[in-house]
Amino acid sequence: MSSLLYDAQGPRAKRRNVLFTAIFLAALAAVLWWVYITLKDNGQLEWVLWEPFFTSSEPWSTYIWPGLQNTLKAAVLAVIIALPLGAVLGIARLSEHAWIRVPAGAVVEFFRAIPVLILMIFGLALFAEYTNVSSDDRPLYAVVTGLVLYNASVLAEIVRAGILSLPKGQSEAAMAIGLRKNQEMRLVLLPQAVTAMLPAIVSQLVVIVKDTALGGAILTFPELLASASTMSGYYGANTIASFTVVAVIFIALNFALTSFASWLERRLRQAKKSTGAVVGADAAEELAVPGEHEDVKKGH
Repeated sequence: MSSLLYDAQGPRAKRRNVLFTAIFLAALAAVLWWVYITLKDNGQLEWVLWEPFFTSSEPWSTYIWPGLQNTLKAAVLAVIIALPLGAVLGIARLSEHAWIRVPAGAVVEFFRAIPVLILMIFGLALFAEYTNVSSDDRPLYAVVTGLVLYNASVLAEIVRAGILSLPKGQSEAAMAIGLRKNQEMRLVLLPQAVTAMLPAIVSQLVVIVKDTALGGAILTFPELLASASTMSGYYGANTIASFTVVAVIFIALNFALTSFASWLERRLRQAKKSTGAVVGADAAEELAVPGEHEDVKKGH
């Protein structure tokens, strides 16, 4: 069955798609089998390497749980700061005043162009030279600073694009009923743009969670990945096991975040569909233009 967006597949196209699917699945199975054989030949699947994660609480209480706490702490702090800062910068880029729009645009473009790792390194040097932050807390401060500066600039572009994606009639309708610019943005544009922006915002939040690992790799921040490195050295040659456990934890975290965002998006869409108001006949007469109201009553 055809539609306005695409043509229905014919018999040849269906056979071709089935063939491509079978080839892809066969290639995927071959790659997985090669990985399995390689790990088995190198002794990485021996039970003794995986046993500590299933029979002892020491790896979890000593390494994984403290590392996970630091990862969540850095990610939550970065999200709490970056979200409102990104929203402010994104709205500022839409300002009619050049003295607001131009500096906001320069800040966004500058920090969006710098790799987040460089921002973390500069943050660490800044806190070491010009502040009294203790050496134990500097890595956390540097990681949060780098994540905030980079992701706030990216979120600013997401907010700006989300607002610009709305139909122009929304702004015109807000101006027609006498709303000021800030009221238009706060009451009309932003509530509608949030639903459209939510998938992109969630994707950036997932990036924040993953980028905390950069602090562990370079700045000695004891987050989850760095804890796995320390743990693999302590328990011996179980590096694959340690990093597999950490990878599963990261996947679970990001899946939970994405699932929550999907649920929230559905709720927002349902709320918008269920809040439509119906104007009665009496109310319609009261809202009519005074001159026309009299004509309607007289039957003209």
